[in-house]
Amino acid sequence: MQNSVCIVGTGAVTAIGLTAPATAAAARAGIANFDEHPHMTDRQGEPYVLAMVPSLETTIMGADRSIHLALPAMQEALSPLTGFAKSVFQVEAQIGLPEDRPGAPKDLQVKLSGEVRKLSTETYEINEIAFIAKGHSAGLMALEEGSRKILNHTCEFCLVGGVDSYVEPATLDWLEENDQLHVPANAWGFIPGEAASFCLLCSVDTAKKYRLPVRAQLLAVATAVEENRIKTETVCIGRGLTLAVKNCLQKLPGDVRIDYTICDQNGEAYRADEFGFMLARLSERFADPSDYLAPADCWGDVGAASGPLFINSVIAAAEKGYAKGPHALLWTSSEGGERSAAIVYAEIKEGEGG
Repeated sequence: MQNSVCIVGTGAVTAIGLTAPATAAAARAGIANFDEHPHMTDRQGEPYVLAMVPSLETTIMGADRSIHLALPAMQEALSPLTGFAKSVFQVEAQIGLPEDRPGAPKDLQVKLSGEVRKLSTETYEINEIAFIAKGHSAGLMALEEGSRKILNHTCEFCLVGGVDSYVEPATLDWLEENDQLHVPANAWGFIPGEAASFCLLCSVDTAKKYRLPVRAQLLAVATAVEENRIKTETVCIGRGLTLAVKNCLQKLPGDVRIDYTICDQNGEAYRADEFGFMLARLSERFADPSDYLAPADCWGDVGAASGPLFINSVIAAAEKGYAKGPHALLWTSSEGGERSAAIVYAEIKEGEGG
């Protein structure tokens, strides 16, 4: 694992927690924060049910809302670099964003880039920012690009993550028109959510050099494309997801098994279908193929923030001692066809267990 990428910091803002530890603890406890919107209603005049971050006023919308979500999560993830008196670390950022959709703020990249640069402090400077606007898989795609930069020694530290919010009126109307909302008449829909989550990456040597505790290691990450996408006349049999997971598994010794899975299943049938097809093809590489978590039932569907949030859950489970094992598979599925998967190793510490 000497060539693996280290995760030395995490940060999160979700409907169930305003920090990474709070979010992980609430998710483990099965706490959900679904509530009716105070004034936005669907076509039947019923309030939309959402998973909204409680600290944000409903009047904050557009790019400003995503900025309010992202900045605290980024600062939390960067906190391991704040204790150095004479160092100015150069940090690059890879940020996952929603796909192009109704309600997605057109000025988000420009505004967010300006605000992120202001995060620089006496001990770290964010000197390059890139965006990946690919929806659900964008967070893990940012992880993939960030890990490539670390392994190629392009940068010493890379901040990777994603931010997404489904609470724009035009976005909710679009989801309703496409029968994607979870309502009494549609059991196969999802609860729209919002979140930001980030991880700070570096190499093994860098972590040792600065004596940064390694919280997890990224063993593999891969992205593939599913041709048979949602909202088309085709039938998805999980080829894209299978390829992404298979490409990750090929980087592990053949005797290593996946101990558990965290994924962005949100209630939509096509996600469950492609997961089932992938497991049918690769089940021998899983300790228990049926052992998976789908935290959207707590924090709602959080789109581009999904993958980095899963990493936060993996780290919390290992550090608190209740993880099923050290090897976790994460996967995400974008409407545009991208399927991303990652395998994270987190050493389980003695803790509360159970």
